[in-house]
Amino acid sequence: MRALAREFDLGGVVLFARNVESPEQVLELAFTSEVLGGEWPAWVSVDQEGGRVARLRAPFTVWPPMATLGRAPSVELATRFAQALARELRAVGISLDFAPVLDLNTNPANPVIGDRSLSADVDTASALGTAIITALQAAGVAACGKHFPGHGDTTVDSHLDLPVVDHSPDRLRAVEFAPFRAAIAAGVALVMTAHVVVPAHDDTRPATLSPRVLRLLRDDLGFRGVVVSDDLDMQAIAKSWPVPDAAVAAVGAGCDALLVCSGNVEMQALTLEALVKAVESGALPLARVDDALARSARVKARFLGAAAAPMRQRLRAWRDVVGCEEHQLVAAEMAVFA
Repeated sequence: MRALAREFDLGGVVLFARNVESPEQVLELAFTSEVLGGEWPAWVSVDQEGGRVARLRAPFTVWPPMATLGRAPSVELATRFAQALARELRAVGISLDFAPVLDLNTNPANPVIGDRSLSADVDTASALGTAIITALQAAGVAACGKHFPGHGDTTVDSHLDLPVVDHSPDRLRAVEFAPFRAAIAAGVALVMTAHVVVPAHDDTRPATLSPRVLRLLRDDLGFRGVVVSDDLDMQAIAKSWPVPDAAVAAVGAGCDALLVCSGNVEMQALTLEALVKAVESGALPLARVDDALARSARVKARFLGAAAAPMRQRLRAWRDVVGCEEHQLVAAEMAVFA
């Protein structure tokens, strides 16, 4: 990672279970990763939703899936959950959480969303999603609503193949888009794209690579923050588009940041080289890249602009926060609705 950062600069790193040994080790890793950024600190990010998708396990608080909040349903409980989650993330130096999931759990056969979703009900998912976003961001952790334009009503896992969301534009606006619209109104910092085809708007390219779909996010929903791709190594993309080509197409379509998460450093380097060459050749307009960088800079200024607490102070702080009794009580309250 240091070599990549020296040659290309990096927007951030994302931690997986393979990177996590202990809270103190995560904090040290976060501290060394943050300084890999050039003009701005690098994001130190993670998928910490609760339930099946949680990279930080005990002694961190083990959170039930977000569906428990939807069964409560309690905005107050969702707020306390997000406040506790943010405190633990900040205590170990994590500045960006790829949460909450804003997909609606409208298809019982969905193999990848399920209980990661807050609810099948539009109003419930919107209210709880905005509560989580507001609380995370008030505590200094950037939130990311995912996966636009909606991955809830699919029967295929995009980690394995390319799903199709076959709804009319009116249905998409009224249902799938609604939690994202609420999140944008609440000031969500990032929105993650879904690797799904939406024939009503583009029957050839998945949303991540589709200018038409991503224009809906900008023009119809008015999102002014950072659009980040889901992992380009996922088979929904990688089966048909080499990762470097997909990266160029994603930025051209409107993504401002890209995830390449397999851990294959050679592929990451090839992807960065492809972006540089695309700009040099004119295949990727410089204005589009400048726009992406400007959006990222604005969001980083919001969350990473203040000087970080000294390492010694942060090392002391995590012991009082991670897995503390107060957070365990919130998790137990959520688990009642499992």
